[in-house]
Amino acid sequence: MTRPELFSSRWAMMLAMLGMAVGTGNIWRFPRVAASNGGGSFLVAWVVFLLLWSVPLILVEFALGKHTRYGPVGAFARTMGQRFAWMGAWVAWTAVAIMFYYAVVTGWALRYLVAAVAGELSNGAPGALWESFSYTPTAVLFQAIALGLGVFAVARGVRGIETAAKFLMPTLLFLVIVLAIRAVTLPGAERGLNFLFTPSIEGLTNYRTWLEALTQNAWDTGAGWGLIVAYAIYLRRTEDTTLNAFMLGFGNNSVSLLAGIMVLCTVFSIMPDAASEIVGSGNEGLTFIWVPQLFARMPAGRFFMSLFFAALLFAAMTSLIAMIELAVRVLMDGGMRRGRAITLVAVVGFLLGVPSALDQGVFLNQDFVWGVGLMVSGLFFALAVLRYGVRRFRETLLNTPHSDIRIGRWWEWVIRLVVVEAVVLVVWWFWQVRSEPLFGRFGIGSVLLQWGIALAFFLALNGWMVRKTRPEVERAAPPEGETVASIP
Repeated sequence: MTRPELFSSRWAMMLAMLGMAVGTGNIWRFPRVAASNGGGSFLVAWVVFLLLWSVPLILVEFALGKHTRYGPVGAFARTMGQRFAWMGAWVAWTAVAIMFYYAVVTGWALRYLVAAVAGELSNGAPGALWESFSYTPTAVLFQAIALGLGVFAVARGVRGIETAAKFLMPTLLFLVIVLAIRAVTLPGAERGLNFLFTPSIEGLTNYRTWLEALTQNAWDTGAGWGLIVAYAIYLRRTEDTTLNAFMLGFGNNSVSLLAGIMVLCTVFSIMPDAASEIVGSGNEGLTFIWVPQLFARMPAGRFFMSLFFAALLFAAMTSLIAMIELAVRVLMDGGMRRGRAITLVAVVGFLLGVPSALDQGVFLNQDFVWGVGLMVSGLFFALAVLRYGVRRFRETLLNTPHSDIRIGRWWEWVIRLVVVEAVVLVVWWFWQVRSEPLFGRFGIGSVLLQWGIALAFFLALNGWMVRKTRPEVERAAPPEGETVASIP
């Protein structure tokens, strides 16, 4: 038996993990949601839920991938019991369903980078390019290019993922830091900083602030997506799970904070009177309509606009690569060779992403259905730990002989709290759309129908998935003193 591929170093692993976590949610969603929910008050709640949602789930994912050497389907079957492979399939499918339309978003970022460099965004009416480009055949073309770039990186396995991460992540971090520095040096930027870092009693006592902060952590850290499980397969057994989990959580949220400084300082400096309209315009409106206007009004605006869309593209691309790898890993766990799995994921990913590229209604529906579905994925990870045994999980899978930092009993209580958080989030999101048409783009009926079809399919195929996730697939044997226990 030969050893599987592994990350070449902790540095390479952390860059790949950060690339997986840092995506468009950090660049375009965090500034908007922070501004819409009290600024400093939101930041307080956001940091709290980093510790109460993101880090606990990141720890679970690291442990499952590292110790089972399987993607979500095999990992759930081997830690929760074979009857629960369907839960792992749900986790994997939810992330892959997001991949279908995420390639569309990545294509948008690529198109706008080209436009910014070419000077197309410096002139013309606000939103003119967005109106002529979005949801057209040209958007499909850029979706295909973005997906092709991601597939190319994943085709080489962990080495390809490493190579992409070593270029994209340092460049992304450099761009975000440069843009944040430029933003805070603009006249009037202090108003944006004061807004972002000054909490209020009113904001802290508003339940919506806390729920939005929890949602942001669920969507922008990668916790509960299953992506970390797929990457953790390539970890060395001697890697410290706890240290890596905290580094990933705080590293990801640091990028979000820099993006918030970058966007809000620019807004309050360039167009302070339109701040409410800008942050209330939605992700696409903020990024593709207002950002070009903001940069066009500052010195060297075309240059900084190009840097912004380069950062957005790199953030999107690193996350897209992780989603593609997850899909490929699940197929490989079932016995398919990487080359064939890559081809299948590329073809199916493109075809199922085309409707979102051409129709805004489909795009918004899929974003809502599977975005809320991520809360269910987080719930399933927490339930897997409860089924395995919370103390047993902590003592055997987290606190290994190679751990530099040992997790205390506090984690046993926090992972139980994740169950409550997930249920509250799903109920809250359903409550917010209660007045929507039942089967409309944000309708509860639409969500439950698609969830029901997916769950019924995975439950029906549970036994088959367990048999296909072959034990003879190459795994690295755990070192002496380290075991991978499972529930029959």
